[in-house]
Amino acid sequence: MKIEDAEERYLRYLLVDRGLSRDSVSSYRSDIDLFRRDFPDLEDISELKAMHLSDFAVLETNKARQASSIARRLSSLMGFFSFLSDEGLINEPIPKIDRPRLDKKLPVVLSYEEVESLLEQPDISKDSGMRDKAMLELMYATGLRVSELCNLTLQEVNLANRIVNLRRGKGNKQRKVPIGEFACQYLEKYLTGPRKRNKGSKTQYVFLNKDGKAISRVYFFKQVQKYALEAGIDKRISPHTLRHCFATHLLENGAELRAVSSMLGHSHLSTTQIYTHVSSQRILSAYDSFLSRK
Repeated sequence: MKIEDAEERYLRYLLVDRGLSRDSVSSYRSDIDLFRRDFPDLEDISELKAMHLSDFAVLETNKARQASSIARRLSSLMGFFSFLSDEGLINEPIPKIDRPRLDKKLPVVLSYEEVESLLEQPDISKDSGMRDKAMLELMYATGLRVSELCNLTLQEVNLANRIVNLRRGKGNKQRKVPIGEFACQYLEKYLTGPRKRNKGSKTQYVFLNKDGKAISRVYFFKQVQKYALEAGIDKRISPHTLRHCFATHLLENGAELRAVSSMLGHSHLSTTQIYTHVSSQRILSAYDSFLSRK
């Protein structure tokens, strides 16, 4: 795969899966394009090596860039390399590179009431509404990535045992995620109703559009934003927000960090640890609100 094609795939992931703003995605594009200009001989992702990250850091330092700019550009590049690694497109280990420590932005997380309101928006009297309802409920109940949700197959869903069995990414890693009873109910209603009536009912994908094809990430991204608007939620959210909510709400209710990390499919506990900060911040905020009312 050409590096420029891999870049477009990564930027689409940031925009649709992660729900980043177009301005943020534009900044990532600029950083990756700068890297490509520094290494004009690199054309295919098979040529990318871990040493290029270190070399890029040296080049940026020699240009007398500000520390904050170097940190941001390295973060962009390491995110790009990590994405390619997670997708199984490169086999390079991502090195740890010293860079200025900057405050990490915490993910947006909805309150329980906001999640409840969001999940109530689809019109389940319509086939498309029942499908969207099942998708929202399943995503919040399992913490699946939006790409995993849209590409979910019938073989990966075990309603009898209430389990989603996934094989994704580098090394075809397997993980089992339990499905809550409530999500199971709506998933079963969708499978035995709207999906059974869909022209693509014989295909392997669970969630289908009106043409019988797998739901696209772009469509689901737009639907989540539409339902958020209808629910009166003024935060900038995306499908990925439900994954954040899944992790944070589990930790707030006493789930172990290692168990949450396993369900999310994280390779390292440190990746999941950010949700403990979100959880603590929310608890402190609630405590402060309680004191202010006394």
